[in-house]
Amino acid sequence: MLDANKINFSGQKYLVDGPSSSGGIVSLEGIEEVLAERAEKFGVEIKRGMPVTGFGQSEDGVTVQAGEESFQGRWLIGCDGGRSTVRKLAGFEFEGTDPEFTGYSAWVDIADPEKLNPGFNLTPNGMYISGPGPGRIGLIDFDGATFDRTQEITLQSLQTILRRVSGTDVTLSTLHVATSYTDRARQATTYRKGRVLLAGDAAHIHSPLGGQGLNTGLGDAMNLGWKLAATIKGWAPDNLLDTYTEERHPIGAWAVNWTRSQVAIMRPEPHARAIAGVIRDLINTKDGTSYFIEKISGILQRYDLPGDHPLIGRSAPDLEFEDGSRLGPLLHDGTGLLLDFAANKELSTLSRKWAGRVKYVAARPKDSKDLTALLIRPDGFVAWATDSDPNLTTLEETMQRWSGNPV
Repeated sequence: MLDANKINFSGQKYLVDGPSSSGGIVSLEGIEEVLAERAEKFGVEIKRGMPVTGFGQSEDGVTVQAGEESFQGRWLIGCDGGRSTVRKLAGFEFEGTDPEFTGYSAWVDIADPEKLNPGFNLTPNGMYISGPGPGRIGLIDFDGATFDRTQEITLQSLQTILRRVSGTDVTLSTLHVATSYTDRARQATTYRKGRVLLAGDAAHIHSPLGGQGLNTGLGDAMNLGWKLAATIKGWAPDNLLDTYTEERHPIGAWAVNWTRSQVAIMRPEPHARAIAGVIRDLINTKDGTSYFIEKISGILQRYDLPGDHPLIGRSAPDLEFEDGSRLGPLLHDGTGLLLDFAANKELSTLSRKWAGRVKYVAARPKDSKDLTALLIRPDGFVAWATDSDPNLTTLEETMQRWSGNPV
């Protein structure tokens, strides 16, 4: 476990205290409700229980077959999970490694809960997690992933696995719900084939260790969404959609390898446990704790964008302005943002060339972090930044690179 008292972010100059700098646990159901509500607000019709059975694409669009209905559109985005039908039908290569374990998450009633140690417990046969909360258990069984996941998980089968992994004779009295997973780790070699694109688990799968899956998928959606909208509206540069794979594929590869490394040190054998001991010692240092927090929180995440400023390619800091407002809400309308801290009239004039694509805002933050201006893409990532008088030529080139030609 990571000790919050050992976190040292002094080297992160652009980190800002506020809602975005602290993590939290939310339910998948809650996220789905919020996103569905927002989609429906914009007129999106969500059809559930209609699995895709086939599709065809041409130079002009895509026709999708779902049951007895067909749908036409200009693009097809496969966000249909790790067993993605869209990915398979489109013929995407899905490279990676086979699983070593079967994992289980369950809510049960335990007759003798005192026989299980709370928290994370490595054992000679794998790992079990007891909690948080009564009856919440997790299991990792290094069985070579031989469990047939199409089979029902029963009270008796789960108890047998729990006893073997934990090394106890604990007794389960009731099984409320249980699910299984593996550490299969694969990634599509590209996220685009013609008019078909992939996002989320359809593009990359791995074990849920570390909690990176959903966050990585949301990052895919944020990156692809505005680029697809710009393409559909007709003002995107020709290669804008290609930058989706260029920017997101390295992030997906990191997530896949990050979970692989966790599996490697959990294996129930001496060499893995020895490496785990070294990692544990490193985590218990301030530098080690800070490194792991910076990695899993995404603070160190960066797209390879042109420019020398250290903030370019990184998520924009959620700056707080003198009137108490913050940067985050300024991006809610889905347009880019040219943020001017020095009320430079030339910046305001330049932004008008991209009216409707870039919004100009002159405001003074409580702490500017020595910045004088920022150009922020619709997904919240910094495309251009300066600590001095702006180079208008460089700024205009950057705006044209992702906002297309001037209006």
